[in-house]
Amino acid sequence: MLTFADDSFNLASMTTIHFYLRFRSTYGQTFFVSGNIPELGNGDPQQAMPIHYLNDDLWHQSIDVTDDTPAFTYKYILRNSDGYESIEWPTDRSIEVAKLKSPEIQVIDQWNYAGEFENAFYTQPFTQTLFEYAGEKVKAGSSKGVNHIFKVKAPLLGSNETLCLLGSDAALGSWNEADCIVMRKEGNWYTAGLNLSKAQFPIAYKYGVYNTASKQFVRYEDGSNRMLYGMVKKQLVILHDGFAALPNNTFKGAGVAIPVFSLRSENGLGVGEFTDIPQLADWCKQVGMKLVQLLPLNDTSATGTWTDSYPYAAISAFALHPQYINLESVAGKKHATLIKGLDEAKARLNALEDVDYEAVMQLKWQYLKALYEAQKDSWQNDAAYQEYFEQNKHWLEPYAAFCYLRDKYNTTEFHTWKTHSSYDAKNVAKLLSPTAKSYDAVAIHLFVQWHLHLQLKAAVDYAHTQGLVVKGDIPIGIYRHSCDAWTQPELYNMDAQAGAPPDDFAIKGQNWGFPTYNWQRMQSDGFAWWKQRFEQMSLYFDAFRIDHILGFFRIWSIPMDAVEGILGRFVPCLPVHVDEFAQKGIWFDYNRYCQPFINEQLVNEWFGEKAGWVKETFLDDIGWGSFRMKDAFATQRKVEVWFTEHFEVEEWIKLKLYDCISNVILIEEPGSNGTQYHFRIGMEGTSSYQWLNEHVRRQLSELYVNYFFRRQNDFWRQQAMQKLPALKASTNMLICGEDLGMVPDCVPGVMKDLGFLSLEIQRMPKDPTKEFFHPGDAPYLSVVTPSTHDMSTIRGWWEESRDTTQRFYNEQLGQWGEAPYYCEPWINRAIITQHVYSPAMWSIFQLQDLLGSSAELRRADPNAERINVPANPKHYWHYRMHLTLSELQSAYTFNTDIYGLLQSSGRCDR
Repeated sequence: MLTFADDSFNLASMTTIHFYLRFRSTYGQTFFVSGNIPELGNGDPQQAMPIHYLNDDLWHQSIDVTDDTPAFTYKYILRNSDGYESIEWPTDRSIEVAKLKSPEIQVIDQWNYAGEFENAFYTQPFTQTLFEYAGEKVKAGSSKGVNHIFKVKAPLLGSNETLCLLGSDAALGSWNEADCIVMRKEGNWYTAGLNLSKAQFPIAYKYGVYNTASKQFVRYEDGSNRMLYGMVKKQLVILHDGFAALPNNTFKGAGVAIPVFSLRSENGLGVGEFTDIPQLADWCKQVGMKLVQLLPLNDTSATGTWTDSYPYAAISAFALHPQYINLESVAGKKHATLIKGLDEAKARLNALEDVDYEAVMQLKWQYLKALYEAQKDSWQNDAAYQEYFEQNKHWLEPYAAFCYLRDKYNTTEFHTWKTHSSYDAKNVAKLLSPTAKSYDAVAIHLFVQWHLHLQLKAAVDYAHTQGLVVKGDIPIGIYRHSCDAWTQPELYNMDAQAGAPPDDFAIKGQNWGFPTYNWQRMQSDGFAWWKQRFEQMSLYFDAFRIDHILGFFRIWSIPMDAVEGILGRFVPCLPVHVDEFAQKGIWFDYNRYCQPFINEQLVNEWFGEKAGWVKETFLDDIGWGSFRMKDAFATQRKVEVWFTEHFEVEEWIKLKLYDCISNVILIEEPGSNGTQYHFRIGMEGTSSYQWLNEHVRRQLSELYVNYFFRRQNDFWRQQAMQKLPALKASTNMLICGEDLGMVPDCVPGVMKDLGFLSLEIQRMPKDPTKEFFHPGDAPYLSVVTPSTHDMSTIRGWWEESRDTTQRFYNEQLGQWGEAPYYCEPWINRAIITQHVYSPAMWSIFQLQDLLGSSAELRRADPNAERINVPANPKHYWHYRMHLTLSELQSAYTFNTDIYGLLQSSGRCDR
């Protein structure tokens, strides 16, 4: 126990705490201190206490607390004059008033910017899996008379290393390295308590590294001396000095990305299972990998067909997918006889090149029903299950009932159900009553989720023992006909469709069909749904990728009558007022700008010999060589319905009719009464725009550029900062953002301020002036990868464009002459090497890309390696490894090569 230097102090009724914050401020900045005690707002940032400006380097506030105040944590909040707010992270400063026993406590703090890369090392992957403090435990020195407590952090010390303290005063060793003060580890902090009552102030001091095995001083921290000025009598001084100035960006790790369904093992059932993950972890450890990245694992069982293979359209944001369950583990020895008939089907399904989603699901449910019947009188008596159920019943019960009703009515479109179309918790509880006829049909889904949880948790725990971080994936949207939408429809805008604007991989944009989020409603309860989601994810994952993080700034919202993403607009978004067109000298013509531009020349050009039939069937002649879509075909959705009924008509005609409907310049803001408008994205590429005169084109282009690239920036930053800080504060998982596509200028700054890792892809540079991004230019807080599941692999991309490949070969690989037509193994390896030697914290590779560097192991057809095609909303997600995990582990030359590459680049060992 620390005791105050002046023994005359006896338990007083109140303790005064002085907060001093070191920060070089600028005009307009204000600070607040927030903590989990009433005096500091009970952890609510909106109730935080303001602190006062003393000078350009120091801010101050004091509070009085009772001497029995429990230990509390606190953090500082910076608010700028423009409303932009920055919150410290992590919240790891604490004060134990009762234990310290001092009438006055002075804490001197260093501002901890959440974007400092050192903070990443206090997230779950590092604190629970990758890092273990291996140094000799330093015994606490005598605490008698201590009046100064020094605290500092250093996340990357090696084995047998700790920090030490030296300074100009005798109490700090008088700069004699042999007399340095050895510090001990307490939580995130290295700490030392000293009595400086007789010290000569000011004191210059520094932290250093000390080897506890050799008992020798190793080195000083970098930078100038730190300074400590005079103490006030009867005050205990606590210094939170932030990070020791040491090389704290030396950690680099590598990982493999592969969907669980793609894993292949000798004992599988035609699809990867959670029980395959340990074997993958063994291989990762064998080659020096430190991370496994998975796609979403949630249940997508909506239609019972292969279209459910899409992992981003889950019927529950919480439930795990039954396709990943291992039947042998569910059966155990006691019920092994129930699954003896599996062998023939297992051999047949395992021999397939890809996943047969429907056959796998039908077979697994056949046996799961039998296993449930055999165990239904015993499995719920397990105390571990009962604890799991109580912790997860908020989603388990609705999910189980939803699945029962889905099967009863043969659809997830709950608004069509004859009963329970609107969620009612009391009615759902009746379905779960043990006396209800529906009980077994509902409870089986609880049974399956329990076993999925056990299997995934065991797999992840094993991966951790092998030093592996497990990284998950959070989809940006929810499925429209999901349990989440059924139970809490108020959280979503069900009258809109989420997607993404056009890019090089989907030139018409993407329409995911998901409802958009009602962020205002979500914020009203402190983002409770998101926090529950993160809490459940943290049971299995150490880190996660936020799919399409741009959706937290603004989402691409598509009207329900549109099929393609091209007709979307950003929401929220500051529209263009009709008066702005007049200010630009543009006469506003609603029909010309907002209605599809279709004339004789375009119809003939687009439809050729079918032009006459198209005019007669789909168009009305409005004179002067112009047409409009007939009312029956006025929207893309109406056209889609007609072609569904007339499947004999060629597909390309439908797509060209979609182009006719999207050939507009402006989209009216709903409810604005003709006063506010949004530009259709890609306006300058439309024939509607090209047929305007030069003056109007030039003026519209200026408004267009302002609309998309200037006026929204601060607004979108504010939108993100209303959501992301609260979500970050609710979890200690490492957060990575998928920040690809049309990235607003505000995104990198927000992600940096929050300490989120960015995603950097060589063929998708964020600098519009560059064709390629070089991994050597990646920021430290980032993930670099040559490809993702939404892209072709290295080998597939190499063959897509000969001109692009040639430029890459000469400019990025530094090779002379003509590029090989095919991506030879040495080229594949060279690209991987660029990524491995990147300064980024993480280099993550699709397994297909790693195998592409081996002539012996690579798949014959590179196009068969692709997992998804974003431009195709009906893509079948069924890719499987062509090797088994055992065969991968036995590939000695390949594995040795990967290990050597990771070791030479410093990504193998800390």
